Amino acid sequence: MFYNLSKLITKADRDALHVRYADEAVCIGPAPSNQSYLVGEKIIQACHETGATAIHPGYGFLSENAGFARQVADAGLILVGPSPEAMQIMGNKLSAKAAALKYNIPMVPGTEEAITDIGEAKQRAVEVGFPILIKAAAGGGGKGMRIVERGEDFEEQMQLAVSEATSAFGDGAVFIERYVTSPRHIEIQVLGDEHGNIVHLFERECSVQRRHQKVVEEAPSSVLTPEIRAKMGKCAVDVARSVNYTGAGTVEFILDENLDFFFLEMNTRLQVEHPVTELITGIDLVKEQIRIASGEPLSFTQEDLKINGHAVELRVYAEDPNNNFLPDIGALQTYKTPKGNGVRVDDGFEQGMEIPIYYDPMIAKLITYGKDREEAIERMIRAIEEYDITGIETTLGFGKFVMQHEAFKTGDFDTHFVGKYFTPESLKIADETEAMIAGLIAAKLFDQKENTSLGGKANVKSSDWRKNRIKY
Repeated sequence: MFYNLSKLITKADRDALHVRYADEAVCIGPAPSNQSYLVGEKIIQACHETGATAIHPGYGFLSENAGFARQVADAGLILVGPSPEAMQIMGNKLSAKAAALKYNIPMVPGTEEAITDIGEAKQRAVEVGFPILIKAAAGGGGKGMRIVERGEDFEEQMQLAVSEATSAFGDGAVFIERYVTSPRHIEIQVLGDEHGNIVHLFERECSVQRRHQKVVEEAPSSVLTPEIRAKMGKCAVDVARSVNYTGAGTVEFILDENLDFFFLEMNTRLQVEHPVTELITGIDLVKEQIRIASGEPLSFTQEDLKINGHAVELRVYAEDPNNNFLPDIGALQTYKTPKGNGVRVDDGFEQGMEIPIYYDPMIAKLITYGKDREEAIERMIRAIEEYDITGIETTLGFGKFVMQHEAFKTGDFDTHFVGKYFTPESLKIADETEAMIAGLIAAKLFDQKENTSLGGKANVKSSDWRKNRIKY
């Protein structure tokens, strides 16, 4: 096992909470990530300076970079993650599809290779049938992705997708898939060790998204039957087995309105939403990652794993839902986290700290757990109400809107939830409704107090202004 705990930092996060828990911290450069966290040589140098023998890459920056994984291995260090070869294959959607096809994993109809010729691509799009999706082979996070509803829009949209993919990933390769009009985003957590053991830890539903990025996740999904869950789990294990996968990974699928599922991609790292899986399985995924990297076999089998209860996660972003979820920066003038049974907060901030402009605007992950989905949602609503943040805009209000929406409560939603149901006015109406309810309660309490002070006489009447307020 690894015992030296060193933390890499930049000038922007030298005062961050996680730095306080490290035995020592090494500054690897200025705040911009292309001068620090994305420079593999600086990270490896820091390991040599501190005597660290392993690197946990987290779930950002170089965590899925096969080139960095090779640098780590060449330096005689251990990356807490999969092999560079597995990372490279699964890091490209086309090579990932090719690997998965060896095990007959269901695929969305489309092309199995990159297409650069616009004429040929348009012909294939016609064969697949509109609407279609143009996707960057090296993409992620919705970049290099275009939905095309009509043939006459194809050329322009493909040029835009290629341009965006080139800018974002340095690779303009794109491919085509049939566009599933009402998709749900279901992902399966897998773990593999160096002894050939691979298991899945059930699914997470991640369909509530904005800009193709997740905001709300839950485990398990509200729509999967035990039979579909078993089939998806087996497919996920087979995808991992196709590249001799080791460590923690996530195999992502889309689920259509008929509950047919199709392979999407594999994320070769720990996911932001891993806490919901930990809560329903009782497995500490980070601990297992480190055990696997140490050469130890998995401490459990597939038969040992069971789903217990339900968990929901809200990503608390420093974003303004009223302004198209644009990032918001500033100081946390007030920052008080919720407490209580079934509430977990994974964060890295405290009151008075600044939200930096250089990195992802996520402040915290708010997770609730209950004996069933209804209790987990109820606890999430209470936790959101108790979470007190001022000084910046956050997604807390949006999270409460989701939890209280009938489509979410009944499980009848897909990745278009935000587009279908959410508008900035939604939060305004919710705020006004809460204010009215608070006013009614305050008026009622005032009446009761006045009646008590007057001896509780039955003939004591409220004044006209209170009557009018209550009627309003």
